[in-house]
Amino acid sequence: MYPLFKKEIRGFFSSPTGYLVIIVFLAVTGLCLWVFPGVLNIPENGYASLEGLFYIAPWVFLFLAPAVTMRSFAEEIKTGTIELLLTKPVSEGRIVLAKFLAAVALVALALLPCAVYAVSVWRLGNPPGNLDTGATFGAAIGLLLLGGIYAAIGTFTSTLTDSQVVAFISAAAGCFIFYEGFDALSGVMASAALQDLVAWFGVKTHYSSVSRGVIDFRDMAYFFGVPAIFLLLARLRLQSRKWK
Repeated sequence: MYPLFKKEIRGFFSSPTGYLVIIVFLAVTGLCLWVFPGVLNIPENGYASLEGLFYIAPWVFLFLAPAVTMRSFAEEIKTGTIELLLTKPVSEGRIVLAKFLAAVALVALALLPCAVYAVSVWRLGNPPGNLDTGATFGAAIGLLLLGGIYAAIGTFTSTLTDSQVVAFISAAAGCFIFYEGFDALSGVMASAALQDLVAWFGVKTHYSSVSRGVIDFRDMAYFFGVPAIFLLLARLRLQSRKWK
């Protein structure tokens, strides 16, 4: 599995994909947080907080994560190398996991330079160091876990088609449904119990909880359970190719 993981990482950085994902993420978040006027602008807002980053990052990742995963299997299917890959002495589950972990690693690499934002806000605080480090750390963990859900959805959709464009659109739509769709649907439910139930299936509820620095077992179960389901579906999809 590890050689396949390394191959995927090399593939990201031997093409513009890996560099573009990191550059676009940092450019969009940097401009919104420090340049463009508005409620997300940190100096204009006047508070030593990275809430703007954790608000906009899920929306940016909603497009960047599918861009990372769209080639995972779609390209293999299109070129025919998927059949060769499936004959290797590696199980379908390990193949899926290796590609998924490579996508998550790239998401983590994109997040890593955001430490500069945290240091900047720390130093700009009055007094310096006036930053809720617990909530900031929790939100960063939540954002990484959210990126894992996006990557799992993208990995699954990439097994369904030989078109990277279709895989990208399908993954972006799936990520949007999980992040915003369930939350919006809960607003039209008749009872409060139904509203809570529908909202629980969406990422936004759990991400909001973790972003406040609250680490709850139910949220962790969700963040690890949803990717596991999509990776299992991806594995079953690969296994079905052997049955044809």
